[in-house]
Amino acid sequence: MGICLMKCCCSWLLLISLLCALTNDNEAISPDGEALLSFRSAISSSDGVIGQWRPEDPDPCNWKGVTCDPKSKRVVALSLTHHKLRGPLPTELGKLDQLRLLILHNNDLYDSIPTALGNCTALEEVYLQNNYFTGPIPSEMGNLFGLKNLDISSNDLSGAIPASLGQLKKLTNFNVSNNFLVGKIPSDGLLARFPRESFLGNLKLCGKQIDVVCQDDSGNSTGSGSLTGQGGKTGRLLISASATVGGLLLVALMCFWGCFLYKKLGRVESKSLAIDVSGGASIVMFHGDLPYASKDIIKKLETLNEEHIIGCGGFGTVYKLAMEDGNVFALKRIVKLNEGFDRFFERELEILGSIKHRYLVNLRGYCNSPTSKLLLYDYLPGGSLDEALHQRGEQLDWDTRVNIIIGAAKGLAYLHHDCSPRIIHRDIKSSNILLDGNLEARVSDFGLAKLLEDEETHITTIVAGTFGYLAPEYMQSGRATEKTDVYSFGVLVLEVLSGKLPTDASFIERGYNIVGWLNFLISENRAREIVDTSCEGVERESLDALLSIATKCVSSNPEERPTMHRVVQLLESEVMTPCPSDFYDSGSD
Repeated sequence: MGICLMKCCCSWLLLISLLCALTNDNEAISPDGEALLSFRSAISSSDGVIGQWRPEDPDPCNWKGVTCDPKSKRVVALSLTHHKLRGPLPTELGKLDQLRLLILHNNDLYDSIPTALGNCTALEEVYLQNNYFTGPIPSEMGNLFGLKNLDISSNDLSGAIPASLGQLKKLTNFNVSNNFLVGKIPSDGLLARFPRESFLGNLKLCGKQIDVVCQDDSGNSTGSGSLTGQGGKTGRLLISASATVGGLLLVALMCFWGCFLYKKLGRVESKSLAIDVSGGASIVMFHGDLPYASKDIIKKLETLNEEHIIGCGGFGTVYKLAMEDGNVFALKRIVKLNEGFDRFFERELEILGSIKHRYLVNLRGYCNSPTSKLLLYDYLPGGSLDEALHQRGEQLDWDTRVNIIIGAAKGLAYLHHDCSPRIIHRDIKSSNILLDGNLEARVSDFGLAKLLEDEETHITTIVAGTFGYLAPEYMQSGRATEKTDVYSFGVLVLEVLSGKLPTDASFIERGYNIVGWLNFLISENRAREIVDTSCEGVERESLDALLSIATKCVSSNPEERPTMHRVVQLLESEVMTPCPSDFYDSGSD
């Protein structure tokens, strides 16, 4: 009897074990799910969306951003845009051989595009733009014979464009603009059909698509056609940081000297401005809330002279324009650069004119004349932050300075994360932060650096009054990213806290800029000494939090800098609402 019971128990145990094994096999994640979990593991940070993916699910079909074929349960689409994904793409994505849509643009993905993507032969659309991918474009992508749309623009890709891409017969949309691609654009196959806009923003590309003669063809690196594209930039690549500084100094000096001569010696500018608007000018307004006829605006423009100048910078001369009804505007005059200037400029201005935000200066419209563009902005009576800190001698208290920093951060975060397309400012500095009547900050001149870079030279984009705002990698490569803006913002924070220019003589003579000075004070455990001694009402916790944020922003490693979205979060959580108020006493430790 006992032997029978033992045999029976063993049989039941064996049956239970088999059932458990079968159950476990049924609950195991599918191979597509395993590939996506590899993707999740490679991502070091995000807004949490992929953290909700459950490894215990039998398939990934209910995961956010994932679409499956209803019958086969195979993954056919991966769409995760604007989710702050940071990390590389793993080679395991190549196992998704039924994937038709790969949509990962507007994130912080980096490293190379995996060659294994060439195994995803069902792919029809790939959108990887606005990330930080480096390395070459994989030639294996030429295996994606069903590919219709490929956008890998606005990354840090290098090397030549693979000729294999020209054999993708179904490709209808193609964009590799704003990278570091070099060499001749393949002219065989479909790539010969795409417009020049598909290739712009690559300093060393050449080919008939962009009307730039390749050096191999003629020994001449300049194009035979328009100077509005790559031809205007080929051969003027930034060779070294010293060359950049020299060029910047020259342009800044020319601008300063031009303004000085203009103010002191004559009415050359006022005469040229009158000629501008009287020679067939037209007015384009972006918002319908201004009750002015074009002829009334032009009539006012003709009266402007040097007495109306309120600023002169790298992007042009700024005038104060007062209308008969009392409304006041700021008018920025930009001289046309070449024959192709109009079409490109007007398209970009339409984008800038559509952007409205509390912490951005509003672009109202522009006057299109034969020789210049006259941009019409809202006038801000508080002038620039540069003037408030360094010229007018105003005593800005702690709350005012904190509000200015937060306003500038929110304006820049909007440009980086909420605009479509996203905008990298490229020239954040105190003279580009304007103040309204309540001393609230508005970011100005956004979009102008990129707009002028595409039409002119690299140096034009960074004619900052001082060089202390520029990130180290920008000085070396000339490549602007959101993280170069973050660095400049960090310098701006230090400038507001200290009341000193980024290259102030008090520390520049010791070999420091403002970032080096901060690092020195930190090493001496004296970081709080950076604060302006004339600033009243400084709160210790808010100061410490701001110094922590600024230190992260000016990290020499771009990957260690936070996004502007994160900066705003930190400002609101740690600076606006510090622990119990403890006012800073400059005499305390």
